[in-house]
Amino acid sequence: MRAPVPRSARRHAVLALLAASALASLTACGSGDPSGSGGGGGTGGAAAAAGSAEKKAGRLPTGNVVSGVRKDAAAARLLPERVRKAGKLTLGGAIGAPPTATYLEDGKTAAGVDVEITEGVAKVLGITIDRQEASFEAILPALGSGKYDVGTGNFGVTDERRKTIDFVTYINDGQGFATRADEKLAKITDLTQLCGKNIGTGAGTTFEVTLEQNKSLCEKAGKKPYSVKTYSEQGAIWGSLQQGRTDVVMSTINGLRYAVDQQQGLKFLNEYHRLDVGFAFKKGSDLTPAFQKAVNVLIADGTYAKILKKWGVADSALPTSRISPPEIR
Repeated sequence: MRAPVPRSARRHAVLALLAASALASLTACGSGDPSGSGGGGGTGGAAAAAGSAEKKAGRLPTGNVVSGVRKDAAAARLLPERVRKAGKLTLGGAIGAPPTATYLEDGKTAAGVDVEITEGVAKVLGITIDRQEASFEAILPALGSGKYDVGTGNFGVTDERRKTIDFVTYINDGQGFATRADEKLAKITDLTQLCGKNIGTGAGTTFEVTLEQNKSLCEKAGKKPYSVKTYSEQGAIWGSLQQGRTDVVMSTINGLRYAVDQQQGLKFLNEYHRLDVGFAFKKGSDLTPAFQKAVNVLIADGTYAKILKKWGVADSALPTSRISPPEIR
């Protein structure tokens, strides 16, 4: 378990990616026509459209699409009495890279899909959520100890995690691959295609688990095993790829597409395994019904679609939130 990476270091890594994208005049990832479904009208729709323009200019979108969300009495009643009285919860949140969670250029304002869906849920429930930054791999264990009431970090819902963690889903993402543009690798459908290569990924993630659990495939195929190199900082993952220390990156589908569109000389290979992503809670938490209802309120009133459209991930929308569904196979 690693200590959280200093905010300043994380901020510089993210800004470096953005600067590179601006110089290269690259277009950020998007969901297609900005006038497509889910944009809505009023302030939220305008903010979502502005976000698309900002990304095309190589900047993070800053429009507020949750300002109009109001408390939903039915959802709020599902909260345990202790939470209704206190009016707040503590959240452990990982800050990695857009579109999931990052800092804006001021280095202190968090933004991204995870952050804004959390803000919307808090408004629906009529509570304050105290967001505390934590490293990805530290959050899930801290839920069991009671340090946090809820966690976010683009946590994929897996059958293994469901043994000790409850989830409330809010987006569909998953595992994918990216590499340098000059790499001969094409679509990866079998991990033996990685044999003999250095694979970069995030520490404590489902990607690391998948890679480590399948290392023996190369030996069984009579090939040199691949090497797994883990990093806690997104900037370090991409730096290792650009500098040739790794050959392939395995990470979130949405994160890979966003990063590849913001950097020269890289290419997205393919999706490998889709996963629903959700808020994480300790097993048996009495908070899950309220959070599920709140996410579904955001879906019904159009706020959810505006958030996903703002960050260019509309294709990852879920039709409804569920509590700890089985892993997608």
